[in-house]
Amino acid sequence: MNTAVIERDLFGETVDGRRVDRFTLRNPQGMTVRVLTYGATVTELLVPDREGRPADVMLGFDNLRQYETESPYFGCVIGRVAFRIAGAEFELDGQTVRLAANQGPHHLHGGPRSFSRVVWQAEAEPRDEPAVRFRYVSPEGDQGYPGCVRVEALHTLTRDNALRIDFTATTDRPTPLNLTHHGYFNLAGAGSGDVLGHVVRVLADRYSVMAAGGLPTGELAAVEGTRWDLRQPAAIRSRPGENGQPGFDLGYLVRPGPGPLIPVARVREPASGRAMEVSTTEPAVVFYTGDYLDGTLRGKGGAVYGRHAGLCLEPGGLPDAVHQRAFPGIILRPGSVYRHTCVYRFYTESL
Repeated sequence: MNTAVIERDLFGETVDGRRVDRFTLRNPQGMTVRVLTYGATVTELLVPDREGRPADVMLGFDNLRQYETESPYFGCVIGRVAFRIAGAEFELDGQTVRLAANQGPHHLHGGPRSFSRVVWQAEAEPRDEPAVRFRYVSPEGDQGYPGCVRVEALHTLTRDNALRIDFTATTDRPTPLNLTHHGYFNLAGAGSGDVLGHVVRVLADRYSVMAAGGLPTGELAAVEGTRWDLRQPAAIRSRPGENGQPGFDLGYLVRPGPGPLIPVARVREPASGRAMEVSTTEPAVVFYTGDYLDGTLRGKGGAVYGRHAGLCLEPGGLPDAVHQRAFPGIILRPGSVYRHTCVYRFYTESL
């Protein structure tokens, strides 16, 4: 018997008049997830602390217009290709593919009208755990990409307090594909301050060396002996850079290619006792600490989102993989099915 209860209501209309719905998923353990058809965006994620008191740990906005005009990808699905593609072009099977540039000369997070900026089709799934299946068709030439891509993102709120996202996609022509979830988390509660006291562990021994402008050099270096080594838990503030400021915006390589679902990172917030484990079937995870938030955004309840107001753990392939031979490949070809599962599981730790 299906015991899942899912609510659906109107969240707003886009500037071009398209209806955007909001789904609310709840489980008996006191966790609630709210997600929009716009960008398959998670707007709220209510998680109990060690005393059972819930707080919303997902940065976001109260209204659709801010998601359309101001959002730094809060809570959304990123595609076709997450992260940067240098020069907004690449070679594929002997042909040059030119993409829409939306960060200077580069292509970022799928372009100016990426999967995060469109309205998806969605319906509740008939299953015991509350779940919503989102569907989107990206046509030939979308943002410059070859091929028509049909993508699904199944969002499930599990019994063990996890947000699970199962991505699948097919294409009729070879095209790069690298999907991820771009939630900004603050386990003390969104808008409660910075995340520098959060204790983080990333289960990876190599990282992608970065050059100026946030682009990888192509080198995969050992974390051993660097400030990037998070194989043992460390507070974010304990790892300052050369300028004396803490902060991360880095791709970590966990394994050489896709594989079974495994944990890749853990985060805990000591005061509330909330903790989060991130698992993925993908080879890498990007860890970002909201360094570019500058206090100009006002989020839910009027909260000011300043520097380090949230952190992102984004499973997928590595940034700019289309140019780097040493990185796991991200080309999807006709006849193959892209599959990626990422899980954000929440729990509490005692004092």
